[in-house]
Amino acid sequence: MALVCVLVLLLHGPIWVFHFPKVDARQHPPLSSIFAPAPSPISPILASMSSLSPEIQLQARIEDHRHQMDPNKKLLISLIVSSSALGAIILSLLCLWIFHRKASQKSHQKNGYTSDSLNGHSLAPYMGKYNSLSMSCNKGAVSLMDYKLLETATKNFQESNVLGEGGFGCVYKARLDDNFYVAVKRLDGGSDGSQDAITEFETEVDLLGKIQHPNIISLLGYSIHGETRLLVYELMHNGSLETQLHGPSHGSALTWHRRMKIALDMARGLEYLHEHCNPPVIHRDLKSSNVLLDSNFNAKLSDFGLAITDGTQNKKNIKLSGTLGYVAPEYLLDGKLTDKSDVYAFGVVLLELLLGRKPVEKLAPAQCQSIVTWAMPQLTDRSKLPNIVDPVIKDRMDLKHLYQVAAVAVLCVQPEPSYRPLITDVLHSLIPLVPVELGGTLRATQLAPSVVPAVAYSH
Repeated sequence: MALVCVLVLLLHGPIWVFHFPKVDARQHPPLSSIFAPAPSPISPILASMSSLSPEIQLQARIEDHRHQMDPNKKLLISLIVSSSALGAIILSLLCLWIFHRKASQKSHQKNGYTSDSLNGHSLAPYMGKYNSLSMSCNKGAVSLMDYKLLETATKNFQESNVLGEGGFGCVYKARLDDNFYVAVKRLDGGSDGSQDAITEFETEVDLLGKIQHPNIISLLGYSIHGETRLLVYELMHNGSLETQLHGPSHGSALTWHRRMKIALDMARGLEYLHEHCNPPVIHRDLKSSNVLLDSNFNAKLSDFGLAITDGTQNKKNIKLSGTLGYVAPEYLLDGKLTDKSDVYAFGVVLLELLLGRKPVEKLAPAQCQSIVTWAMPQLTDRSKLPNIVDPVIKDRMDLKHLYQVAAVAVLCVQPEPSYRPLITDVLHSLIPLVPVELGGTLRATQLAPSVVPAVAYSH
């Protein structure tokens, strides 16, 4: 801004420099007499010598004429020189300003972010102690990390450090510092699915390098070593929602309000992907194992290897992907993929939170039943619903809230996509059911007695 002001002053400079006051010839002497220079000491000498020869006399006349013309010429020349110099200065400053502006715009585009292109997290909390290692910034703020560092941090990928296992590799707990732990996902090449693993790796780095949201996992760095690729995430101390619900604890750490908070966090993460990213992002593999919980049971969406941006789903080269039990019917049968496919998967996870059951359960060696098929007839019957709720939370919530959540789940898993709500509508439906201290709007005065006879709410 200061540079622009200087330019404006300089550009206006010639206006007041060249504006002389009007002169009345009757009151003021001619300009030639005002600007006439002091008599030259040469002129008297030439005058005294003019009688000696015609050449000297002619030279004297020429010299006198030159001195008579000098004031106007000098003024004109000085004005021309000063104007040229001023123009050169203005042009130089203008060029400098344009260069500065372009450099500023490039810096902003590189380091800034919008709703669809947000910076990932750097390793600022610990990078100071490891700045001598071979790390460089790439893909926005996602760090390219030294493979040997991660190998050491996982104790050479020791089995005792395994946090979980996915389709293309294991996730390890890694210690980079005394108080800094991360999760390292290792993708090994060499198998038939190695190309798919590479594609998912590239998608994850590219997408999470642009996304930053409280309910989406943070990608801290990555590494490539031969056919092995590593992804480094923030460590989520309470693992996945799947482990919490269906693991050894069978959901005992998940109270009713905590489960509603997890559902709300998931909805907020999905709303960001669907409504605030440009173009919108479809997760395509939302499931309880991809919902991670931190030490305070805040939920974050993870595993974006199958995610795509809205508009690319009609391409012929996108093959059917997902997990049985979470895949929407229209995507499974017709390959039609929209944001409503994520809403369906969200509904399935919501049923897991309500009922404590897995998305698909075996009835016989060759027969399976989905949670949607099993629960749908009972979700709409208020006399049956309280009896199928997860025993851990049974009789520990306001039944009116239970019916509201069940109604949301029923809408989300509708076979027809157009009948499903937008994730924004789901979000607004859940906010009033979550206590204020957990991020909702429910206050203690609104809580009903925890144990209410189910018969009182039956038809």
